[in-house]
Amino acid sequence: MIRDYSQFLPSEGDQTEKAAELDPLTQLGWQNFFAHQTLDRDLRETPPVRVTSAHRNGLRVQGEEIDELIPPGPEATVGDWLLLNRALPANSEVLERKSLFKRRAPGHDRSIQLIAANADTSFIVTSCNQDFNLARLERFIALAFEAEVMPVILLTKPDLCDDPIPYVEQARSISDRVPVVLLNAKSPEAREQLAPWCKPGQTLVFLGSSGVGKSTLVNALFGEGRAATGEIREDDARGRHTTRHRQMHFMPNGCAVLDTPGMRELQMAEAESGIADLFADLEELAGQCKFRNCAHEGEPGCAIAAAIASGEVEEARLQRWNKLKAEESFNTASLSERKGKSKALQKTIRAVQKRNRKSGR
Repeated sequence: MIRDYSQFLPSEGDQTEKAAELDPLTQLGWQNFFAHQTLDRDLRETPPVRVTSAHRNGLRVQGEEIDELIPPGPEATVGDWLLLNRALPANSEVLERKSLFKRRAPGHDRSIQLIAANADTSFIVTSCNQDFNLARLERFIALAFEAEVMPVILLTKPDLCDDPIPYVEQARSISDRVPVVLLNAKSPEAREQLAPWCKPGQTLVFLGSSGVGKSTLVNALFGEGRAATGEIREDDARGRHTTRHRQMHFMPNGCAVLDTPGMRELQMAEAESGIADLFADLEELAGQCKFRNCAHEGEPGCAIAAAIASGEVEEARLQRWNKLKAEESFNTASLSERKGKSKALQKTIRAVQKRNRKSGR
């Protein structure tokens, strides 16, 4: 079943609401979704705060007359809302999330890395040069679909190529539910092009590899140098990490903007629904195959093979779909296995501790 993302598309109307008309929490992105979770709570004892940046030594949180660094403890990421435990900040409660971006952590560690929480729109940024990669864009969009966040592809640096239209056409071929915006991040028009998504109380997250212009776009929205920027290497069009950690910025109208470091590795895990949404056409065709366990590798009655033969589907798209599904399935199973072993180990430790207490050790 294809999920409906039309509710996340920008609507026309006046987006010029002043920050002075918003209360402090709304300026940080507070919405009814979070307020309903606190109806029976004493917010004077546990005030709501939002994680605005994450560091090795803790989380930076902001709320009404609150701006402080709390120690590690809550399993939270940038964009999360917490009920701050004044006495034991490390035990602060994480409110239920509207959305969550996550991936398998880079390297050999079998764990999930949380990227961003409670975003309303994800700007997936790539540039009209060697950085453009269709398969990588699909990965980011699958993450957004899994999080049920509206993705928007931003194509930057059109001045660096002879003709940006082929890049636009490739980006649009990914999904007819994903808007594609061609813009020059350093131009005065960039802010106007992104304005329809920059509503009061909304949270935007910029995703993409290094050097594509994410931080430059953040600065365009604010009209000032909020985020550090750098130049790309000429030999391979790749950028260096100028954004070192995930950081939230707040526009005057109460729109939250989350800048993220470039991601060189984006391993899919626990994203089966997002991949299915991205490749909804292939999922539908697969349901028409003669055999339920069809691998789409030449079996008789394969609807996908017929679509490839007729030119309706590109074989490269089928290969990317198969690769993402296999990767997601393997990583999810690996994470599940580790969780199972961890639970078994904890159970064993508790049993030993219980025996020791009984024996008086």
